Amino acid sequence: MAAAGDEHSQLSPRASLSHGKPLHPDTANRPTVQTYADEAFMIPEDLDYASKVAHHRPLPSVVVQDMSGEMELLPMKSAMSSRRPRSPSTYVPDDPDFVPPPSGQRRVSRDLTPRRKQISFMDERRGKTPPKRPSRGRRSVSQSSTDSYSSASYSGSSSDEDDVSPRERHQTNSKGFSDFCVKNIRQAAFGRREIEIAEQEMPGLMALRKRASGDKPLQGAKIAGCTHLTAQAAVLIETLAACGASVRWCACNIYSTQNEVAAALAEAGFPIFAWRGETEDDFWWCIEKSISCEGWQPNMILDDGGDLTHVMFKKFPHMFGMIKGIVEESVTGVHRLYQLSKSGKLTVPAMNVNDSVTKQKFDNLYSCRESVLDALKRTTDIMFGGKHVVVCGYGEVGKGCCSALRGLGAIVYVTEIDPICALQASMEGFKVVTLNEVIRQMDVVITATGNKNVVNREHLDRMKTGCVICNMGHSNTEIDVDSLRTPELTWEKVRSQVDHVIWPDGKRIILLAEGRLVNLSCSSVPSFVVSITAATQALALIELFNAPNGRYKQDVYLLPKKMDEYVASLHLPAFDAHLTELNDEQARYLGIGKAGPFKPNYYRY
Repeated sequence: MAAAGDEHSQLSPRASLSHGKPLHPDTANRPTVQTYADEAFMIPEDLDYASKVAHHRPLPSVVVQDMSGEMELLPMKSAMSSRRPRSPSTYVPDDPDFVPPPSGQRRVSRDLTPRRKQISFMDERRGKTPPKRPSRGRRSVSQSSTDSYSSASYSGSSSDEDDVSPRERHQTNSKGFSDFCVKNIRQAAFGRREIEIAEQEMPGLMALRKRASGDKPLQGAKIAGCTHLTAQAAVLIETLAACGASVRWCACNIYSTQNEVAAALAEAGFPIFAWRGETEDDFWWCIEKSISCEGWQPNMILDDGGDLTHVMFKKFPHMFGMIKGIVEESVTGVHRLYQLSKSGKLTVPAMNVNDSVTKQKFDNLYSCRESVLDALKRTTDIMFGGKHVVVCGYGEVGKGCCSALRGLGAIVYVTEIDPICALQASMEGFKVVTLNEVIRQMDVVITATGNKNVVNREHLDRMKTGCVICNMGHSNTEIDVDSLRTPELTWEKVRSQVDHVIWPDGKRIILLAEGRLVNLSCSSVPSFVVSITAATQALALIELFNAPNGRYKQDVYLLPKKMDEYVASLHLPAFDAHLTELNDEQARYLGIGKAGPFKPNYYRY
């Protein structure tokens, strides 16, 4: 008889539960683990329906010994999670369509190939045929919500009408309201639940809603909005309405809209013009619908990227002259406003929210630090440990991306034009390079500059096969995607927002969201951080709308420091944070008020 050690050494590698030792002294000379290889699996005749279903696809099994020394055969998956024997009938098969054969002892091969012939099997306990599984063409809610590559948005549907453009369908909500254009108004219930979840993670904005809704500081304001239409944006829209504003809204990105959230807002009576996957023509049509409406003329603009401001300035100049103020969130939109101001064409005051402390130091940094990984994981299932990643731009967005990537073990490089940002990156331990130096070795390329053609066709031609490229900046101009739409290159859709671009020699790169903002196109952003930005936007709108004539001229302004501090204070209770208060002597020594502002406008946080 072979020794116990020899016996265990001959077992399958799966016999790791025993680690080469017997589970009990009494079993020293017996193999404690065995696996099913090609043996047939017996289905006892006396098992009930559920047990037969559970037995139809046996897993590799192990013998597990309990404290009394008794042995029981368990599927490997069960044994790995617990050493206590459990009934095999607790395991649910992978294929719910499987129907076991009629009662009687059968020998079933371990390798079960699904048969195309459909068998009708009556459940003896219920007297009805088990329901059919939804087809792949019409995904159920539960299926679409578990897609690893989908965005946070529920985008599945069971309706053939989803193949028709929303512009070609007439929809009304439950109250007969029809001044909206969304993907499917019937998804409103799902969207309302997402909005409720976002509200729980946006304490600052909800506190502002509660404090300001009684005074109605935006009573009479007519706001044309163009932002990412997500659950977080919905909380902002409903906060503005609670403060007395009338709004019309569209999306600033063709891929970032959560269809069910847009439906929920339309159901609540808001004129919403947005859906996920708009064409370029749809995008501009939706912007015009949010501006132009019979009997309604906007007097305030809330923009993210400057597209709505641009359309109104170019196509509706008479309306643009009636605007009381513009609030702009993104670096791209702010750049456009400064260009208008410099040329003397800006005829209304504008508030630069992008460069406010609460936007730069929180949304741009902390939001991107979490969401960039989420987007890349959902779309590519990539492992970052040991990967070579280059981040183009080391502003607040770039800082967040680099921090997150290094935390997962990636080897991170940075490209920069600004010597100050380059020095910051160097002192954080990142190698500052030019893109031409490292492009051939990179596994992932991320742009975060707000510039144009940062990654051009020459760079794309030199990338190695399998390289992932995406954009974390607002604009879709950072990657020269148009240069890839040529006859010699083949585009192959992999999954939602993921494309292979294939060269004639077989090389292929992975392009995410066609070069658009990847975190909001392919995943989601933390609601808490968005609460900080949204509260800043709401306060900027209130300030511009209620400011007396002459306070703000036709120029671009930063948010007053006092408002930045107020937004921060709204969010501190969520952390149970307690501020230290200055006494009179300390306040006089610093030359500031006891209630702030605590820093001058030129202070760099």
